[in-house]
Amino acid sequence: MNNVTSHNADAESAALISDWKKSLAATGPEASLVLAELGDRDAAELAAHFYKVMMNDKRASRSLSHDQVRERLQPAMQRWITNLLQANPDNVESLIAAQRVVGDVHARIGIPVDLVTRGTRILKQRMFALIAEHAGHGEAAHMAIASLTASFDIALEGMTLAYSNARDRSSRTDAAYRLFSLVQNVSTERERQRALLLDWENTLLYALASQGEVDGAQSLAQSEFGLWFTHKGIPSFGESSETQQINDLIAAIDALLQHTLQRDSTPQERAAQLLDVRAKVGQMRTLLGMLFERIGELDAGSDALTNLLNRRFLPTVLRREIELAEKSKGSFAVLLLDLDHFKAINDAHGHEAGDRALQHVASILSQFTRGSDYVFRYGGEEFVVVLVAIQEQQALVIADGLCKRISDSPVPLSDDLRLNITTSIGVALYDGHPDYERVMARADAAMYQAKKQGRNRVVLGNEALPPPPDRAALQRN
Repeated sequence: MNNVTSHNADAESAALISDWKKSLAATGPEASLVLAELGDRDAAELAAHFYKVMMNDKRASRSLSHDQVRERLQPAMQRWITNLLQANPDNVESLIAAQRVVGDVHARIGIPVDLVTRGTRILKQRMFALIAEHAGHGEAAHMAIASLTASFDIALEGMTLAYSNARDRSSRTDAAYRLFSLVQNVSTERERQRALLLDWENTLLYALASQGEVDGAQSLAQSEFGLWFTHKGIPSFGESSETQQINDLIAAIDALLQHTLQRDSTPQERAAQLLDVRAKVGQMRTLLGMLFERIGELDAGSDALTNLLNRRFLPTVLRREIELAEKSKGSFAVLLLDLDHFKAINDAHGHEAGDRALQHVASILSQFTRGSDYVFRYGGEEFVVVLVAIQEQQALVIADGLCKRISDSPVPLSDDLRLNITTSIGVALYDGHPDYERVMARADAAMYQAKKQGRNRVVLGNEALPPPPDRAALQRN
């Protein structure tokens, strides 16, 4: 999250916290007691009622199994209801933070906003009935209902703000990934487009130099280069003064073709026109080079050291794989790899040796995974491999193969030394849960167990594995 987004989130939370505290302060002790008793007495029944209604919606039932609801989600909803009903001015700040976490999870999973608002409406209606049943219709009951309504509305607003921010970030990242993928191999694409532009120029110049007819010559805008620039180049580079200049040059060259280059022009006129076209194409070539250099310098999608995808696009890929797995009733796997004793490598041989080790492992991962798989530099000495359309046994075979190849392939150093390296790999299979953080957490826990069990091995993650400790402890183990 950038500083502007963080600042906005802090301001939004502060306003909600202030409003919630004012509402609770005006509630009064009798109404507060009504709400607290409702939480103690009926939270379990309310949570069960909520999911009973929600599971009747196909969109919800498609993402949630009855076992998930019974074992994990219903108890969590019960705690959420209790916390909301027993809110007080001292814990409002933590409650707002919790609502924003819920909103982030909803965004990752892709739960429709209308389902969330329907759920809160269902809960409020049931709570209103329970308040009337146990507290009657006196002033305390009315104050409790007013306070409950405010608490629900503020909690929902906190969720929605987080949801909207998260979805906006995801949309921008998804769009960036699509554009990045158009020119992922920048050097190859640059040479290809240069060659296409040169081919068009040579064809035209030959016609001009030989006094041939140019009336039917292909316009630059409709050439293969021109079509690429309009449909892929501009979206990839983004609207800028350079792209506008190239557009203007294309239009100017095509105007020359249409209006100026006549069959009855003199050789001198054609020579001048030829120079004009060549000058304009030369300007385009220079501008195009600048745009490609700019893309090559952006830390938008690839890791500068290893040329792998960086972690920015991992959520985009995982969301896409979850969608495909749901449609095909298939699965995918996440491999989380951590180089063993990497700090010791840097300490003993220097950071250049550490960089070479990272590049060496990146090369192995790229070479010995399938073309349809994704390989990421996750950060530091960690890598992530997303194995698409795969089942557990095949994923473990690939993971074991990568682990062995890395251990069997020493890193060549500049002084003719060979550096032996190993890696610990955690494997997690997609289990049908719509939140990609779940599969990442299981891969993380499995990778930590691989470290703990002696390194240079593969461990398959499951729900029984304990979560890993903090990253500092991981590096010590």
